[in-house]
Amino acid sequence: MAVREELLRNIRSVEPYVPGEQPQHKVVKLNTNENPYSPAPGVERVLKEMDTDRFRLYPDPTADELVGSLADYYGVGKDQVFVGVGSDDVISMCFLTFFNSDFPILFPDITYSFYKVWAELYRIPYHCPELDENFKIVKEDYYAENGGIIFPNPNAPTAIYEDLEFVEDILKQNRNSIVIVDEAYIDFAGRSAMELIDKYDNLIVTQTFSKARSMAGMRIGYAISNPDLIRCLNDVKYSFNSYTMNQTALACGVEAVEDKAYFEEGVRKIVETREWAKEELRKLGFVFPDTKANFIFARHPEVDANELFQALKENNIFVRHWNAPRIDQYLRITIGTREEMATLFDFLRTYIKEK
Repeated sequence: MAVREELLRNIRSVEPYVPGEQPQHKVVKLNTNENPYSPAPGVERVLKEMDTDRFRLYPDPTADELVGSLADYYGVGKDQVFVGVGSDDVISMCFLTFFNSDFPILFPDITYSFYKVWAELYRIPYHCPELDENFKIVKEDYYAENGGIIFPNPNAPTAIYEDLEFVEDILKQNRNSIVIVDEAYIDFAGRSAMELIDKYDNLIVTQTFSKARSMAGMRIGYAISNPDLIRCLNDVKYSFNSYTMNQTALACGVEAVEDKAYFEEGVRKIVETREWAKEELRKLGFVFPDTKANFIFARHPEVDANELFQALKENNIFVRHWNAPRIDQYLRITIGTREEMATLFDFLRTYIKEK
């Protein structure tokens, strides 16, 4: 039975975010920027030792143990940390909490596509300044009056990282607006904007366990800011869903934070493989911006990106492609293990040679 038009009139309709494919058969999976290595050993241990009787109880709504671990790791107060179900949940809460002006919020035209979805879902006006011809953010575009600013650093899907001086300039020019720096990929890049938290009361930095900490399946994200803004976030969270983090994610998250050596070694391996992969792609004729994430945003001047995307998929190698203006000839390639990348390059050599 079709729903009557009179009912549809008052139902909110949005164009949803489209996540990367999650194939259920064995593939070389280089399409969703997951970490190719296992989480810290302590995560497996805590899962084996967990008392399942805990599952009959609600989890700690304050996520105190995980918040404390993150606060210790970053050298901030517990009242400066907010956690949620992946950084998507955290950023969504930020949109709901901080972006309530009549002026449009600002974020790049080529960036994480969830920003536009949240803006439309919450009916927040927005404007998307264009990246320049080299896919870089033009900071002067963010000097205009606005209702808030958000951008990833490194940006996605371009993988371009801007240094702290660039970020600070945007903060200085927008003292009366909340500026959110989405650092999902910062561990593969450079210095974090967290260094500026104590200097700018309008700054919120978000990060995730999904990339460098190998825990995309656990859905853990967090924001770090000053106590006043974190208190505002918690007020909205408790008005929305008091028990956002489950018992298992909280326990495993603590273990992932505690093992700093394992974390740093995993990042080192991915960065090392990334630099090797960049050279291999160049040898094959691909061009791409200087990547500082755990993926490469590449195109081949003589090969159609969609055709290559489909050919890779048919051979069980999954990468990401968007049929969107300015980027429809690019593929986003996640950095996998050395073996997974070698499989990709073997295929590309044959495919390009036959072209």
